[in-house]
Amino acid sequence: MILLKRILLAGSIITLLTILGVWASNLIVENATGDKVFNSTQQIPHNKVGLLLGTGKMLSNGYVNLYYRYRIDAAVQLFKAGKVDYLLVSGDNSRKSYDEPSTIKADLIEKGVPAERIYLDYAGFRTLDSVVRCKAIFGQKSITVISQQFHNERAIYIAKNKGIDAVGFNAKGVSARYGFKTMVRERLARVKMMLDLFFGKQPKFLGEKITIG
Repeated sequence: MILLKRILLAGSIITLLTILGVWASNLIVENATGDKVFNSTQQIPHNKVGLLLGTGKMLSNGYVNLYYRYRIDAAVQLFKAGKVDYLLVSGDNSRKSYDEPSTIKADLIEKGVPAERIYLDYAGFRTLDSVVRCKAIFGQKSITVISQQFHNERAIYIAKNKGIDAVGFNAKGVSARYGFKTMVRERLARVKMMLDLFFGKQPKFLGEKITIG
């Protein structure tokens, strides 16, 4: 009986700490990035490079991922408005059959972005990797992140802690029903991000420097 009580107490403490961690991480990120995210191309400042964060194009049900579609639209809008000169597409290419950056590049070109204005980062396995590599590999200390607002906020917070001046251009969001699982994962991702920053987590790969432009 005593052992059971101790187990229940430990479980309650862990649950409480998890809830507090999620709440605190979310509050810190939103407060630190609230004035750094933009919905309008008229208001957002110009940067040489827009960092387009990748995601898979197709869902398991065969439909196009709306997060993907809206990020492509946002990147094209930002580029055509003259608010970025180049697009750095950062995504997962961890296996031959899965290549986010190349797929995104093809769709950007189809929508009118010149191929020579697009650079690819094949080692953007996580948001932290994408942001850190943007500076360490591609030499950018000031960037515009392109993704949905919740994702932009996390990326900007990472950038701020890595000595990068970043703003975010918000791609169109999705319905609460469509994005429920993603938003749950995002809350946990923010806690993990805090731990990664605290412990100095580094990208999986670095490599030789690449000059943009």
